[in-house]
Amino acid sequence: MNFNIKEAIEVLERTPQTLEFFLSGLSESWLQCHEGEGTWNASEVIEHLIEGEKNNWIPRLEMILREGESKTFPPFDRYSHIKVGSEKSIEQKLLEFKTIRTKNISKLMVLIEPELHLELTGSHPAFGVVKVKELLSTWVVHDLTHIAQIMRVMAERYRMDVGPWKEYLGILKKE
Repeated sequence: MNFNIKEAIEVLERTPQTLEFFLSGLSESWLQCHEGEGTWNASEVIEHLIEGEKNNWIPRLEMILREGESKTFPPFDRYSHIKVGSEKSIEQKLLEFKTIRTKNISKLMVLIEPELHLELTGSHPAFGVVKVKELLSTWVVHDLTHIAQIMRVMAERYRMDVGPWKEYLGILKKE
């Protein structure tokens, strides 16, 4: 087992600042580029992360601690941010994400005693029985996935402009 709550929190704490530093002040061309129909731009990824903070990670953790496997998590709509849309600036979205994440990390540190809670289980609507440590590990990897997604989408914007160097740019290699 590689999961360590202290190390998980190290990443969770840094995600908002990483995204804020990288995305704040960028032109709309960078923030709105995407990989094609049905894919997300950087601004939409931030909206998705906000939805996860509100309706996924901590609510599911609290449900495991309260209900165990007796009640299935409500489904998480990974696309709800697209249906609602937002007119907020990227800076406003990043601030909202940072604010909610800070509160959620504080809750996490109060709720979890690693030696008691990591093996507790809950019921996921698609996966069945899941452990607290799996939920928390997924939260961390989810952050890393979306940071990588933003970088990949932005790199794709210059795919045709890098010329022959594309051969050496792993981020532009399609599998």
